[in-house]
Amino acid sequence: MTHAGTFIEATGVSKSFAGRGGVRDVLRNVSLSVRHGEFVSILGTMGSGKSTLLGILAGLWPPDAGTVTVGGEPLRGVRRDAAFVFQNYSLLPWFSALENVRLAVEAACPNQSRADQRATALRALEQVGLANAVGRRPGQLSGGMRQRVAIARAFATGPDMLFLDEPFGALDALTRETLQQELARLCSREERPVTTVMITNSVEEALLLSDRIVPITPGPPATLGAPIPVELPRPRSIAELAHDERATHVRAHVVATLTASLGGHRRRASTSSPGAHALQPVPAEEWP
Repeated sequence: MTHAGTFIEATGVSKSFAGRGGVRDVLRNVSLSVRHGEFVSILGTMGSGKSTLLGILAGLWPPDAGTVTVGGEPLRGVRRDAAFVFQNYSLLPWFSALENVRLAVEAACPNQSRADQRATALRALEQVGLANAVGRRPGQLSGGMRQRVAIARAFATGPDMLFLDEPFGALDALTRETLQQELARLCSREERPVTTVMITNSVEEALLLSDRIVPITPGPPATLGAPIPVELPRPRSIAELAHDERATHVRAHVVATLTASLGGHRRRASTSSPGAHALQPVPAEEWP
């Protein structure tokens, strides 16, 4: 896929949070460029600062230092042309699937009639295969169906930007791959590609969906490694990627980069903390 120029630009971003133990530096001097219509995955272990960076790129909170621009304009809060999908669905339990999506359309298009909002919401739910479940509440839906509602809600507003916070982490493997394929299709439509930034700790998920993978080093404070291009034809499948030499090369590059950065983080910790020799290896479930 050919992409236009830079759309989202973060330059020298740093972020700290105050806690009971004092100030915690989460990000330091992070810079990232995302081209229009590009799908970029920020990949790293749990607790590496991925969600903080995503929140800054999305305008959920400002950086302490550095700048973020969208289309050349400074980012000031959440933009109307941005949409979000989170791991925990974030659906209103007392409303139907249709009403959950319609409310998002109403927020984005307040001057649209209620009937038109419902029609837009219905089309979005049909696109993700939920035409027969529009009247059900979240508690009456499976986890995969709830995440389909969340995806429909995101795309119903016609976003230019999509921010994904480990959206498939709570799903079983079969449901996860099905929804990943649906998401890839919706993001890459030729008539309206959506600029997408996803955070994940899964190398396979990043390979399946991304144009570029950006490793994030373990914090605190976290920094970004050099972006790794994923120049593989679409559509992709997990089965095909398992036997593709180009995918194997990218996978090895990503894992080597993360392993090297993790080793460097441990070495820095061992020289700065008298008890650092007791640090334990990262559990397997926290590896990408």
